[in-house]
Amino acid sequence: MTKKILAIMLALMLVFSLGACGGGDTGEEEATVLTVNIGPEPDSIDPANNEAVDGATLLVHGFEGLMKLDSDGMPVPGMASEYTISEDLLTYTFTLRDDAVWNDGEPITADQFVYSWKRAVSPETAAPYGYMYDVVKGYTEASEGNLDALAVTAIDDKTVEVTLNAPTPYFLELCAFPTYSPVRQDIVEGNDAWATDPSTYISNGPYKLIEWEHNSYMLYEKNEYYYDLDTLVPDQIKFVLMEDDNAILAAFQNGEISFADTMPNDEIDAYTDKPEFNKEGQLGTYFICFQTQKAPFDNPDVRKALSLAIDRNYICEQIGKAGQVPAAAFVPTGLSDIDPAEEFRTVGGDFYSVDPADYEANVKEAQELLAKAGYPNGEGFPKFEYILNESTGHLQMAEALQNMWKEKLGIECTLSQQEWSVFLNTRQNGEYQVSRHGWLGDYNDPISFIDMWVTGGGNNDAKWSNPEYDALVKAVKSTGDRTERYTKMHQAEEILMTELPIAPIYYYVDIFLKDPNMEGFYTSPLGYKYFMYTSIAE
Repeated sequence: MTKKILAIMLALMLVFSLGACGGGDTGEEEATVLTVNIGPEPDSIDPANNEAVDGATLLVHGFEGLMKLDSDGMPVPGMASEYTISEDLLTYTFTLRDDAVWNDGEPITADQFVYSWKRAVSPETAAPYGYMYDVVKGYTEASEGNLDALAVTAIDDKTVEVTLNAPTPYFLELCAFPTYSPVRQDIVEGNDAWATDPSTYISNGPYKLIEWEHNSYMLYEKNEYYYDLDTLVPDQIKFVLMEDDNAILAAFQNGEISFADTMPNDEIDAYTDKPEFNKEGQLGTYFICFQTQKAPFDNPDVRKALSLAIDRNYICEQIGKAGQVPAAAFVPTGLSDIDPAEEFRTVGGDFYSVDPADYEANVKEAQELLAKAGYPNGEGFPKFEYILNESTGHLQMAEALQNMWKEKLGIECTLSQQEWSVFLNTRQNGEYQVSRHGWLGDYNDPISFIDMWVTGGGNNDAKWSNPEYDALVKAVKSTGDRTERYTKMHQAEEILMTELPIAPIYYYVDIFLKDPNMEGFYTSPLGYKYFMYTSIAE
């Protein structure tokens, strides 16, 4: 208790000190500063290397691709003023706007996009999202080191031409994804730390990073060279870097931050009816990830046993408390199928029952599977570690799982909470046994969930591999036929949910606190938060 109180006091001291950064009376009009919290110190804000939603929010404020997403989540021209698509839907030609400029005043050129895309695909970069370029012709060869094979070309300084393997209905959305943003070769080459220092963090989006007190705050300011400068509202956006959700709530309650992207689960019931409490739908799934190359989690029967022993209804009702829906598959609700009027999830159905009445039957099957794997009543099952990042909600979830597995299966696990950036790297490197995980769609297509589990994929933290699965994903990305695409995606998900390198728990709901007088703010079902048009009404 003493440590928690001390953490809150230190966080409040930090926020109060930040509040004093507005400056004294200089005779000039005081800058408007919007102070928010979307997470702790980001692991990376290099467009090629970020893999987290909080980092993506920072990136959409600092960078912009050929396209960007509007408030309805639809792709609209960004750095490109216009584009054309060939009749066979394979070739996209983008024309850069005349006022496309970096935040140091230098013009943006087509060859900088070419360089950036090839950099993201390069095996030397090892970008977690490099595989998202696999829709571009020549990706396979480029990912193996032949970067010239990637079919993106600078026709001239203002024209980018891209050729795809097959018609790709979500390609324009990809062009708005942070990994598709341009970076400056003269800045990033030979400087691995370029994205950690505001003096070298040259970007092209609506805001620019001007201060970064690591593990404290990041201060963004309007980019005076941004083509749409007049639409931007806050002069500055201060992202306070905090991880302890009790401290974050205290800062919000004291009016030191106007937005909090998390809150203690124990406080949800008390806030549900308050105007500052917000709940939005999200395209995402919360799940457990098994390191499938480590025994005993290399055994599908073990993985399925642990999955079936989870009481998902209890977790949603007693821990989530925000209307989360128990997940009986990986691809969430909200995505369409062959017939756009039907949902992918409805057509694909459930892979196990989440009816409360069937929980004990699930447990019985779990016990039988564990015995089949050689661990009757949990005998001989090694004690294992479950890792998670610091959060009261994640901890309560972990404690519930720990108890369910002990009570229902007779197996024990220890819990290890890690700082956010450490946690991300531990999981991505496969240096764990079982981990909490979550995934929000990167664009509005089921393949955004399915392609992350291909062999060697940058976001395949389970280190799982299945050649048949890989072939199905490749086939999906090699055809423009809607029926074939969706049929194969369902087949791939069936393989995933049979081998269970993951254990889905619930479909996400986005909860956050914001000043009731906040106007112009919006959030995406993909998880991004947009503060560039936000004001606080008097």
